[in-house]
Amino acid sequence: MLNYYFIKTSFVSFLILLSLHGCKENRTLSTSEKVNRNEAQFFDLNFSGISLKVELAALSEEREKGLMFRNSIADNEGMLFVFEEGTEQRFWMKNTRIPLDIGYISTSGVLLEVHKAKPYDLSGVPSRSKDIKFVLELKTGGFKKHGITIGSRISLVEVSSILKKKGLNPKEYNLSR
Repeated sequence: MLNYYFIKTSFVSFLILLSLHGCKENRTLSTSEKVNRNEAQFFDLNFSGISLKVELAALSEEREKGLMFRNSIADNEGMLFVFEEGTEQRFWMKNTRIPLDIGYISTSGVLLEVHKAKPYDLSGVPSRSKDIKFVLELKTGGFKKHGITIGSRISLVEVSSILKKKGLNPKEYNLSR
């Protein structure tokens, strides 16, 4: 009987200590944890005179998640993906419920391509260019609706500013300002 009481008391004590430890949050958060806490943070982005509200996906875990599991986005909202280098890109729609336009943007900030992407399509939408540094996702028809055409530009200075506002260093994305 004494053994049972000891085990039971030890187990309860362990659970109490575990719960107290779980409530304690005095450690310094990493950059990615800070960013994840601001998941729905929007930034103003001017795209050749068109004002959009964008979420920034600059960390690898943010880029992997993208707009997955969302039921909708507003007409003037989107997600801007920022990469360290200009490369060929391929975006897919795993767990993405919203039909999207995917705009591939060069290292100099010029919109080179726009592709339509269907919900849950795993085949991927590849870029033709090998110099894609930014990707903007809008609701299907968003580029046309806003008059954003091939050759339209985003400001690299503005993207640098957005990165800074989010607590990220633009130099890590090869943006000097």
